[in-house]
Amino acid sequence: MPSCFDLTGKTALVTGASRGLGLEMAKALSQAGAHVFLNGRDEDILKKECAQLDNATPLAFDVADAQARQDAFAQLSQLDILVNNVGMRDRRTLHEFSLEDVHQMLDSNLVAPFEMARLAAQMMGKGGRIINVTSIAGHIARMGDAVYTASKAGLTGLTRALAAELGPHGITVNGVAPGYFATEANQAMTKDPDVLKFLEGRTSLQRWGQPEEIGGTCVFLASNAASYITGQIITVDGGLTAHF
Repeated sequence: MPSCFDLTGKTALVTGASRGLGLEMAKALSQAGAHVFLNGRDEDILKKECAQLDNATPLAFDVADAQARQDAFAQLSQLDILVNNVGMRDRRTLHEFSLEDVHQMLDSNLVAPFEMARLAAQMMGKGGRIINVTSIAGHIARMGDAVYTASKAGLTGLTRALAAELGPHGITVNGVAPGYFATEANQAMTKDPDVLKFLEGRTSLQRWGQPEEIGGTCVFLASNAASYITGQIITVDGGLTAHF
């Protein structure tokens, strides 16, 4: 591991790390030398995944629960890297959402990352890293996805605002915006030939992203190699948003 990417001695917390992109980012941070706390709601799953890593600890709690967030941070003696990865996904048309549904998604996808970042910043010294996992939906939109799109656009804006707020303290705040990844949550879509045809026509690389392809971006933003980068969103989408 080149020294500028070495995270030895750093402590990271990755939310939503029991599977999918969160787990892959946690693995990459661990492989780079960080001690990683894997968050999720099922402690048994977290323990199983932590057993596969050299330096990982399960930290089960619901990030949308204010008291649970406080209790979880009370268990940490050090935190250098926070990856806000948890996010609800609910595809429905505009009039199918109740206001309660809207509030629930905004609480999970926007309010919880805000409070997680605020709690983390209180623990971080100079060189702290906050990484928000947004989405290409933070920049572009589609039918039947208004609430999710609004939440991710809000998180994209929050990333810039936190970068401005925390920069004087030496803490960088950046985002990762994934495109179409072949995760467990998207398993049905990966088998749909119409979706593959869409990706072949719309992405430069003409394929799904593989979950492990997200890890390097996370390690980069967490490392000294990105020490002068803040308030930015790195889009990892195979060229979808750059391709006519």
